[in-house]
Amino acid sequence: MSGHSKFANIKHKKERNDAAKGKIFTVIGRELAVAVKEGGPDPANNSKLRDVIAKAKANNMPNDTIDRGIKKAAGDANSVNYEVLTYEGYGPSGVAVIVDTLTDNKNRTAANVRSAFTKGNGNIGTQGSVSFMFDKKGQIIIDKEECDLDADELMMMALDAGAEDFSEEEDSFEIITDPDDFSAVRETLEKDGIPMMEADVTMIPQTWVELTDENDIKYMNRLLDLLDDDDDVQAVYHNWDTDER
Repeated sequence: MSGHSKFANIKHKKERNDAAKGKIFTVIGRELAVAVKEGGPDPANNSKLRDVIAKAKANNMPNDTIDRGIKKAAGDANSVNYEVLTYEGYGPSGVAVIVDTLTDNKNRTAANVRSAFTKGNGNIGTQGSVSFMFDKKGQIIIDKEECDLDADELMMMALDAGAEDFSEEEDSFEIITDPDDFSAVRETLEKDGIPMMEADVTMIPQTWVELTDENDIKYMNRLLDLLDDDDDVQAVYHNWDTDER
């Protein structure tokens, strides 16, 4: 389970940085628009929208901002249609990288992502070139300081709700689910009043790559920074073992 924890830490750092830059609201705003277009504006009848709303609240997005985003997507027939595109490739020394994007301009996004890989001394691969090295899972992170339950109580609650796995880390609890069960598990825990620092379907690496060369580390950080700064990029997954930094 330690691998999951490392990945959670990587993602938390990214999302905290994004929040500081305001990017996470842009990311979630696009996800709200896509969820509404796919399943309608009523969260009661749209589990994907419920999941995005939960993510928005976990990232402290104001309720009125969430409501405006939903109404805008539902009421504007001419609103932007975002397309989901995923890029796969390698960073320095064979670090596997997956980039999820939502874009209204495929050419712009492709050029920006390719440029980020080039400047990060990496290269874009074909579809499927690295995704086989990751497992798609639902992941729920709970801050220990915000949760009144002890590990055993929370674990039983999560497993009863349909979770696959549970682990206790230094400052958090982590719950792993099958992607198809994620919404049901999240909603069950939410109804039980469990506070969630993060809840999302994600890609968890099966193995990790250590970078020991200073240039490799510099280039890998450049690649990640360039991708993080791109508004079209929704999420970046990689198997760099940052414990070695």
